[in-house]
Amino acid sequence: MPLKPSAQRVQDALAARGLELEVVELETTARSAAEAAAAVGCVVGQIAKSLVFRGRRSGRPVLVIASGKNRVDLSRVEALLGEPLDKPDADFVRAETGFTIGGIPPIGHDHPLTTLIDEDLLGYERIWAAAGHPNAVFPATPAQLVTMTGGTVARTA
Repeated sequence: MPLKPSAQRVQDALAARGLELEVVELETTARSAAEAAAAVGCVVGQIAKSLVFRGRRSGRPVLVIASGKNRVDLSRVEALLGEPLDKPDADFVRAETGFTIGGIPPIGHDHPLTTLIDEDLLGYERIWAAAGHPNAVFPATPAQLVTMTGGTVARTA
């Protein structure tokens, strides 16, 4: 069965990077880390949740990929970036990434995003990330996540 267009876009982005990772469409939604973990049979910490913020001064989009067990410490992330951040509305997220909230993948965005990756994700052998749709995910290793995003590993929680 073909993937939904937004999930196919992520599958294509993975293939373009030479990654043989497969997007999986689930029967249930994976909008939250807990839902995703239950659907794929892993612990919540293995879910790589993608959160988009907007630089208050620059207006640039920032992607924080956090372990599902962690809450992003905004003041810590702001200190890392040297700029205050705001939580943008759904229109900004869609305009910058090409995806809707609840299915933001780590790759395949419409525009380049400054990306930070929660160092806690590196403690897992396998992680699961959103794949462009609330019902779509893909597995990867933490090293693959870092490579595919070009992100900076940091303490974000």
